[in-house]
This record gives sequence, structure tokens and C-alpha cells, in this order.
Amino acid sequence: MIGEDRADDDDDDTLTVKEKETDRWRCISHIFFSAASKNPHKIAVVHASGGAQQLRTTGTITNTITIPNSSSTQSPSLIYHYHGDCCFTYSHLLAAVDSLSRRLRSFLPDAPQPNPITITTDKRTPRILGIYMPPSVEYIVSVLSVLSCGEAFLPLDPSWPKHRVRSLVASSNLHLIISCASPFGINSKSANWLAEECAPCPVMWFSLEEGEGVGKPADLAWPCECESGTERLFCYLMYTSGSTGKPKGVCGTEQGLLNRFWWMQDLCSLHGEELLLFKTSVGFIDHLQEFLSAILTGCTLFIPPLDVLKENVFSLVDFIQAYSIDRLTAVPSLMRAILPTLKGLYEMQIPSSLKLLVLSGETLSLLLWEMLSKILPRTTILNLYGSTEVSGDCTYFDCKRLSMILESESLTSVPIGIPITNCDAVLVGDGDLPNHGEIYVAGLCNSVGYYIDSKFVTLDNVKLPSVYTSCSSDNENEGQLYFRTGDFATRLRGGDLVFLGRKDRSIKCNGQRISLEEIEDTLREHPDVVDAAVICKGQGENMLLVAFIILKEGGSSEGFRSWMVEKLPLPMVPNRFNFTESFPMTSSGKVDYELLAGSTFLAEHVQYKIADVGSSNLLQVIKKVFCNTLMVEKVSDDDDFFCIGGNSIAAAHVAHDLGVDMRLLYCFPSPSKLYRILLERKGSFDLDVRKYANLEMYPEKSKGVILHSFQTPSPPKAESGVRLLKTPHGDNENHAGVSKRMKMDSKVNVTPEGHWSVNGFPWNSNSIQMSCSFSRCNRVMFEGEYRVDDVHQATCSEVHRTRTASMQELWKVHLGSCVDASPLIVFKGRDVYLFIGSHSHEFLCVNARSGSVQWKLKLEGRVECSAAIIGDFSQVVVGCYKGKIYFIDSSNGNILWSFQTSSEVKSQLVVDIPRQLIWCGSHDHNLYALDYKNHCCVYKLPCGGSIYGSPVIDEVYNTLYVASTSGRMTAISVKVLPFKILWLHELEVPVFGSLAIDSATGRIVCCLVDGHVLVFGSSGSIIWKYKISGNIFAGACISSALPSQVLICSRNGSVYSFELEKGNILWKYDVGDPITTSAYVDEHLCLTSDTSLSSGRLVCVCSSSGRMHLIRVDLDVHGETQPLKLDVEEFARLDLQGDVFSSPVMIGGRIFVGCRDDFVHCIHVIL
Repeated sequence: MIGEDRADDDDDDTLTVKEKETDRWRCISHIFFSAASKNPHKIAVVHASGGAQQLRTTGTITNTITIPNSSSTQSPSLIYHYHGDCCFTYSHLLAAVDSLSRRLRSFLPDAPQPNPITITTDKRTPRILGIYMPPSVEYIVSVLSVLSCGEAFLPLDPSWPKHRVRSLVASSNLHLIISCASPFGINSKSANWLAEECAPCPVMWFSLEEGEGVGKPADLAWPCECESGTERLFCYLMYTSGSTGKPKGVCGTEQGLLNRFWWMQDLCSLHGEELLLFKTSVGFIDHLQEFLSAILTGCTLFIPPLDVLKENVFSLVDFIQAYSIDRLTAVPSLMRAILPTLKGLYEMQIPSSLKLLVLSGETLSLLLWEMLSKILPRTTILNLYGSTEVSGDCTYFDCKRLSMILESESLTSVPIGIPITNCDAVLVGDGDLPNHGEIYVAGLCNSVGYYIDSKFVTLDNVKLPSVYTSCSSDNENEGQLYFRTGDFATRLRGGDLVFLGRKDRSIKCNGQRISLEEIEDTLREHPDVVDAAVICKGQGENMLLVAFIILKEGGSSEGFRSWMVEKLPLPMVPNRFNFTESFPMTSSGKVDYELLAGSTFLAEHVQYKIADVGSSNLLQVIKKVFCNTLMVEKVSDDDDFFCIGGNSIAAAHVAHDLGVDMRLLYCFPSPSKLYRILLERKGSFDLDVRKYANLEMYPEKSKGVILHSFQTPSPPKAESGVRLLKTPHGDNENHAGVSKRMKMDSKVNVTPEGHWSVNGFPWNSNSIQMSCSFSRCNRVMFEGEYRVDDVHQATCSEVHRTRTASMQELWKVHLGSCVDASPLIVFKGRDVYLFIGSHSHEFLCVNARSGSVQWKLKLEGRVECSAAIIGDFSQVVVGCYKGKIYFIDSSNGNILWSFQTSSEVKSQLVVDIPRQLIWCGSHDHNLYALDYKNHCCVYKLPCGGSIYGSPVIDEVYNTLYVASTSGRMTAISVKVLPFKILWLHELEVPVFGSLAIDSATGRIVCCLVDGHVLVFGSSGSIIWKYKISGNIFAGACISSALPSQVLICSRNGSVYSFELEKGNILWKYDVGDPITTSAYVDEHLCLTSDTSLSSGRLVCVCSSSGRMHLIRVDLDVHGETQPLKLDVEEFARLDLQGDVFSSPVMIGGRIFVGCRDDFVHCIHVIL
């Protein structure tokens, strides 16, 4: 890191009261020139590309060098920047503004004059110049140059789709677009397309290297010194989503920007010594104050690369820490996202440099405020309210006052406070509720109007009678024009406003206003669409946009998301697309959105999706979906979904078919209960499951456990009337079909005696001599540099092949409730351990040889995901349904640390040894990378949907692949931080199973729930795909013991073997019962024959009904010139006393699997 000296410079940087009063009448250009001229050698802007990465990779600040940072040599202080950063002084900025202003002035006389706006007689209509750049020093210079020329600027965000940029260019009648050929922070984006696709609007290319000389342009007066009649009407144009279905450009004034700036200066002054961050997208109004507050006061502004922030939201914390940032402006959802990392720093007693946190753009919840106040105890937190029409902000609330207010007021969110200086807010509502109503705003903050389709439209302003009470004691509403915001609020006894919601169909997403009408209009442009309607479900980070579409006859329902991504910014792209034949209508002929979002239309919509239902009755629809999912003939109104064979994967299938939140099924598991709650919430698609989050599906069982071995008790009898799952192969032997409703009464661990070796390959010998772990889908991890194939060769035992075999239980351990998680088997020295959790919240370490429990602990939520063990085998990691990921000492069960996600964790965790990371997906739609050495989260990626299957890593190309229930598959380069997205596919069909990768070719296998099997190359190209007849809920299995094969288990009861190279089916075996788990190939047992060259392998498959199948696959090799001959047949079977949704692990003739009889079982094969 390189250090920069800076001085207090009180004589130069701190404005006197008289100077402040004078500056308040100056324009932005004049104030900037004054501040910059006082500090020409001071660092003004830093392109901060190196600091966060160095801090993340080294954890320390190194290579400090002192460089003068101001004209003063008194009281130096340190400004941090790093190798790789690029610094610009105020002298550089002055020179660049002068240079670009001269170029603009030489161009503008030849440009056509804009059409005058006639709403006022003493101001002129400015030309509008577009600026197509991300946050950067070039962007700042471009804004200042346009303002100094007396014109107006329009920010154009390079992250927007080209279609939207073209639309805004045409709508605003741009005279010129200013762009940079190599913009900072978005190297993957090129602006070269502008000149061709935005014609006839010319493009001016600008580089900071063009700047020469320092000083005020001599041939142009400051805009604030212009003669009457030449003052511009507005100085910027910012587009926001419009309720008419088209985006509208807000014409903002310079006085509005300056009023907001001076108000903040009076409240929390900047003195030129503070370090600020410019990280907000240029398409969002808050970005203006982010950089203006710095350059107008002589502060230093740090700009992180836009791509880095978008790809890894947690890097924001690194920038704050690396550059000692004093102030931050953010939306609440962003702070909620980085909260775990901030909490980690707080727990490690690393102080935060933040002195002021400004939150705006969304409702600030009390819970978030409480958490932020705790981990940022020395930071002032302001909650602001406003919109683009009111220069960003018009009211504020200092959260220091909140504790006192909560003593007398009952609130659910933080107040938005009182008006800022020179602004007023009035509540207009019914006379019966004088302290409730729509917010009307007046004052210097208000813009002058809109640009819509190249036409100017005035604001929705009104004059109010004096009967309405002003929220500001300094303002009188008589004679003022008030802007109708469309937002509703209530006024507390102390005068503070509390935001309630909106009156129209606009929503706020990440601080940006979005009109649902605009999304609908865009959908109607699709060639296959007749009509479209869009609704919003939930709020904040749980917000979902749902589109209902009527297709033309013969129209395709494929590819809608990909098409929309090319048209609208990502926050405006619907999360779900539903297709129907008609919309419910009101008596006036308009779409009935309340009914559209309600359960009645939902039932009809589900009937349309599953055409064989034959009834529009919602209860019958629910029961039909239950039957189809569980593959049973009949379900009664009061049957518990989870007691008749349902598990979390089946629940996801039901939720997908019904179009409801899956968590509802856990709270209301019977058809009648689900039916009643859907009707109760009729008229609102926002089914609030959070208030039911603490309900447990199954009562707590006895915590007493006997840790000794006993003889196997007699199996219990099934309850009378228990429904058996259908099995095409006749009766289930030994009650194999008994569902989860049948529980074992015994709570002991059962271990038969005398089974410590299996047919000559003793399991208690040291045949596996290095530390290693085995988990579902043949995932193996070794300590050291052993190659996987070599290890398997060294530890594989050859056994003479027999015609058939049998299986016998060695031991089983009770876990208190259903065991749906798959086991993790760990060899460590002479010891072998099994780690597994259950629905009872218990997580155990078991001696895998004897079945004795080594330790156990109770977690906060039930466990359904497989555990993982870190690279040095010292910690085992597991997630739970409360969203927490635990790092546990593998030797004694002590919890070392934990990480909190926002929702359930069901994805198997993946260990990344080279980078010392744990990768894990969550139901909150995010993929997390957790640094298990430094106990922090280093990366978070939104994946569009919940992540049930585990990711995979290609260590050759340092690439991670992940898929979600939205159908999005993403490839991420993880070679070095910041990680970057390489490519993504929107498959538009949910992915529930884990991905698999062939280490030899780097090909990735992805199974879609609708039965499609896709194999991708490392570049993202689809090598081959195949559609099987059943649904797929489990991940593919690739094993070195069956070379060039990938095994897929289907819910139709079949196991498929595909040739990895071309996708040909090599063999198929039908077990007769649904399969929702993955297969496992025993890589440590090889069946040989004296009479042939064939060798056999055993594949273990468990069906949902509880039947365990061993399939023998013989490979006859007759030389390179003859094709491989495969012989597949059943080798053995065993029925467990409960359903199985746990994928087995098989090592050297021993099988480990969880079961819904509340036990984890160890089965051995008798040959």
C-alpha cells in the first residue's frame, strides 16, 4: 500500500460562515473551482482497484510510502491507496474539465437548439448531453464539464441493456453522447456500439489524458453569473420507471442538488479531510450526492470497480476497511446483505472507520437498525426519504432519537423523520385521520417536470389550503406548489413521519422505483404475447416479480427470461413467468390484480398447468398435486404430507406445481390446512410465512440417548390403516413401503456382534492409510497430493464374483427424528468416523466401525444437508434450516464459529482447499464463499433461485459451477479475488440435484427437474442433452470405477447410465420404486471371475420406499478393437423400516445411509 500525507489545512479547506453564505448562491461549477483551486496537489479521486484485493489476500496493510497530499505541510495525516490504484489530483480534474468544456463549446454552437419549454418565461431550455460511463473520474469530469457549459446531462448506465439505452437516447432528444473507450471498472463492456446504434446522435470520446493546463475557462461565465433569461431550467435528466408503462425522465434542478448538499453540510459538515466512497450506479439519483459532496468540499473520493462490487457485494466491506472510508450511502437491502461480514469484523474487535451511514431508497426495518446499531456503535445512522422528483431526499431521521421514541410509540420500521432545509411535507388524507395520508412535498427540492417520449410534462403539482399541517416549523404551505409523491405515511406525536406504502403499482427494488406497467408493456412487445400482467410478492430482499402471460395460438413459452434481460435492467425482469388463457377482469373491463394474485385464480391457473385435474376446486387441486408428487392413489383432506412419504424435495415439487412458497407446506402440511390458509389470504399473493417460521412440524422427542450396544429389537408393527407406497414389483417384503408415519420405539444404538470383516477384506485394517473423506455422488477428498485414481487402485480389494449376495445390518444409531441428510465418512489415521444430522436438530459423530457415538450436539434447526470436512480435517462443517452454517471441531464437537445466511441451508457444502474456502448455497438464492481460516465471508453471488444441489469446482481451470431452482447455471472464475462470472445459462427449469464434473474432460453434468440431462463444456457450450421420462431430483454420479459413464436416478424408478462423451444410453435398470437420491459406486470393491476378463462393480441405489438395491455392473473387455460389453443385473436387496431420502455412501462392501425410521444405518454385503 502507498500512503498519502494530508494536512488539516483549516485556513484553506474550512469555509467561514461568510464564505458559506456566499457559496450558497454560487453554481456547482463555481463551488468546485473554488475548492479545487485551494488544493491543486491534493488527491481528489482514486480509482481503487488494488486495496480491497490486497487486504483480502494478505489481511494486512503493507508497503506504506509517504507522498505529499496537499499544499500544506502542517499536521500531516495518512490517506491510504495501494499498488494498482490510480490517483488524480484536483489539478488533474481542473485541467480535464477545462479541456472537455472547450471541446463541448466548440461542438454545441453547431448543434440544433432544443425546443423551448414554455412553462416559465425567465429560464431557457438546455441542451441534453448523455454520459455513458460507470462511476469513474471521467464521469465526474464529464458532469462538471456539461454543467460549466450551462447545459444538462443524462446519465446512461453501461450495465443497462442496449435496448434501454437506445430508447432513452431517442426519448430525450440527446444532442451528444460523451463516452470513454476504456471505462474504469467494466473492462468487459465496450461503448463502440453507441456510434452505430444510437445514430443520428453523435458520440464524443473522452480520455482524461487530454487535460492540459489549470484554471477557470476565460471565455465563459459561470452559469450562476448568467444574465436573466439565460439561466437553464434544469441541469440533469434522470429516468425512472413510469406508471404509464414508459420510462420518464425527471428534470432536476441545480438548486435542488445544492439545497440537498448544503443541508447535509449544516447537519454533518465535511471539512476536506474525510474519505468518501463513490459506488452507486449512475442510474440512481443518490450517486450525485456521493461524488458532489466530496469534490465540492475538497475531500478525497475513492471509486471501486463497478464489476467487482456487482460480482461480490461483500467486497464493499473490504473497500471500507482498506481505505478507512468515513461516510457511506446505501440502501437497507445492501446493508442487510453485507451484515454477516460486518458482524464478523465486530466480533473480531476490528473497529469500523465509518462515522456516518446514510440509508435511503427502501424501508428501514427496526430489526436491521438494531443490528447495525450494535455492530456500528460509533456510527451516526440517518434514514432519508425521497425520490428522483425531489432531488433524491426531502426528509430525514437521525436514528439516535429512535430509542426514546420507541418508549412511547409502537413501530415496525424506522421513521423517515422531518423535512430537510427549504423543503416541506404535508399529509393529505381523509379528514377523519388528520395524521394519515399521502405525502405532498414542496420546496427547492422539487424538479420542474418530466421528459416522456420527447415531450415535456409538468409535475403533478397542486396548491393546498392552509388547513393542512406542515411537517416543518419553518415553512408555511400557503401559496406553495406541492408534488404528490404517491407515498403514504403517518405522523407520530413528535412530528416525525413513518412510511406506510404506495397508492399505485410502483415498487421499490434496491432503492430504485419500478413501475409494473412498464414491465407489462415490455412483455407485450414479445412476438408470442397477446397480453401480460405483472404482480409483486413480498417486500425487501424477499420481493418477487411474477408475470402472467397470455400467449398467441402456437406461441412458445420458452426463453422469456433471456428475452427480457435484453430489454430491461435486471431488477425489472420477473422472477417467475406463468402462462394462462385469460385474466380476471373488473366490472369496468380492467385486469383485476387483486383476484389475479388470489387463490381462486391460482387454482384455475394450476388446473391449466396440470390439465388432468379436471376441477377448479382448490382443495381438489391440492390433493391431486399431493397424489402426483407422492405417487399414491388417494390422499384424504387431513393427511399430513410428510407423514405419507413427503420430504423436502417432494415439497419443492408441490410448491412448484401450486405456485406457492414452499415454507407454507411445512406450516400447513395437510390439504385442508393448506386450502384454508390460501383462502384466508385471498386477494394477496404475499403469503406471509415468516410469522409461522417458529412452528415445528414434529414435536421434540426425548433427548435421552443410551450410548451402548444392544441386540437388535424386534421390528415394530405398522399402524393400522397406514398407506403403502405403490411398487410395481408386487408386495414390499419386510414392510418396505411403510412410510415415515411408522417410527421406531427404541432409542438405542444397535450393533450385531461378530461382523468386523467381510469376506476377506477386513474393514478394520488400515487399507486406506491416508486421511480422506467420502460423501454422496462418489465425492472423495484426500489430504495431500494423492491422485484419486491411484488411491482407489491401492485400496481396492478384489473378491471372487458370485451370482448373488445378501446384505445384513451391522449397526444403527438413533437420531431422534427423520434422517434425510447423507452421511459423511472420514478416514483419519486408524480411525473412521461418520458425521450426520437429522430433523431433530441433532448432529452426531459416530465411530463408523462400531456404531458408537463419539459426540453429539443440538443445532438451531433441522439438518438435511450433508456435512463436509475442511482441508486439514480439523473441522466439520454443516448447515441447518435456520440458515446457519456451523464450523465444528471434528474431535470433540465444539462449535468454533458460525455464519448466518438469510434462509434454509440444504445444499451440500463444498470444500475448496487451494483457496481455504467453504462454498455453500442457501434458500435465500445466494451462493456464499466462507474463508474457514479467517472466519469471514469473502464472496456472495445471487443465483436467481434457491440452491439445493451443491456446486462443483474444476481445479484445472479454477472454475466453480452452480445451479439454482430458477434454472440459472453460472460459471465463476475462482482463481483469484475478486471472483468473476464467466458465463451463465437461463435454463428456465428448476435444478434440485447437485452438479457433477468429469475431472478428465472438465465436462459438467446438470440434471433438470423435468427430466432433461445436460452436459456442458467449460466454455458454457452444451455438448449433449437427453430427456428421460421421469423427474430428476438427485445429482448425477461420476466414478472412476465406471469410466466414461454418468449415472442418473429418476423418480420414475429407473437408473440410467449415459456415455459421457456423446450422451448415448449404455444401460438402464428399473428398481420399481421412485428414486429421489443419488447412486453410489463402490470404488473399493472389485468382483472378478476366473473364466473371463470381466470385472464387476457394485452400484448402490435407494428408493424412496426404503428399499436398498445393489446393482452389479460387469465390464467385459476384449481388447481395444472390440466395444465394451456391459452386463447389468440386481445383486442384492434389503428393505429398511422407513422411507429413504438420504443418498448412500458405499466403501469396501459397507453401505451407510439415513432413513426416516429415525436411524442412520450401516449395512454390509455378504458375498
